Amino acid sequence: MLTLILAESALETVPPELWEHPAVKRHSQIRGKDPKFMILDRSYHHAAMKTIKNSSKRGRPDIVHLSLLEALGSPLSKEGLLKVYVHTSNEHMISVAPETRLPKNYNRFIGLMEHLFEQDRVPPKGKPLLVLERETLAELIKTIEPTYVVAFSRTGKPMTLEEITLRLSNEGNPVAIVGGFPHGHFTETTQNLANEVVCVDPEMLEAWTVTSRLIYEYERATSLIKKRMKTLGLK
Repeated sequence: MLTLILAESALETVPPELWEHPAVKRHSQIRGKDPKFMILDRSYHHAAMKTIKNSSKRGRPDIVHLSLLEALGSPLSKEGLLKVYVHTSNEHMISVAPETRLPKNYNRFIGLMEHLFEQDRVPPKGKPLLVLERETLAELIKTIEPTYVVAFSRTGKPMTLEEITLRLSNEGNPVAIVGGFPHGHFTETTQNLANEVVCVDPEMLEAWTVTSRLIYEYERATSLIKKRMKTLGLK
C-alpha cells in the first residue's frame, strides 16, 4: 500500500478578507453563491489575490483536480493499493476513499469541493467518499506511522523516479509527498517530515505529471502490471 499526499495544496475557500473585493463580489453574483462558500480560484479572483499572503501558491484547485484524476484512475488505486490525502495550505486534510470517482468536468469538481467544505463530508449520509477535517500534515504522518517518507522537490537530492520507487516498493508502509501548489517550494516544516527530499527532473514538473509517473513506476516496481495482465491470460 502506497500513501500519496498532495501537500500544501492550493485548495481553499475564499478567505474573509477578500469577500468584499469587487472581483469576488462579481463572481459571487454570477454564480449566485455566498463568497464564503466559494473556492478560491485565480482564474476569477486574480485581482483580489494580489493582497493576500503567499498568493503565488494559492488559488489553483485545478492542480488538485488533475492530480486526483491521475491517481484515482490508476490501476494501483483500482486494486485498492493506493491511499490518497489532500493537505491544504491552511491545514485542512481531505481523506479520499479509493472508490471515489471524481467528476472530470472542472466546474462540477469545484461544486463538489464547495459542498465538501460546507458539509465536511461527501456524500452527507452513508459511507463517505471524501472527508474534510482540521489536521496538520505532521498529525497525519504520525497517524499513518510510515516506514519511509519521501517528498518531491526541485531543491532535493537528484534521483530518478525508478530509483526512488524501487526504494518505496521495498518499504512496508511508504508515503510519497507531492506539492499541490503552482509555484515555490515546500515549507521547512513539511520538508522536515520527510526521510528524504528528492528531485526527479532538472525542470519543474506539474504535480499531476509527478503523480502519474510516480504511480506508474511504483506499479512497475511491484510488478502490478504483470499481475493484472495475467487475468487476460497474458504472461
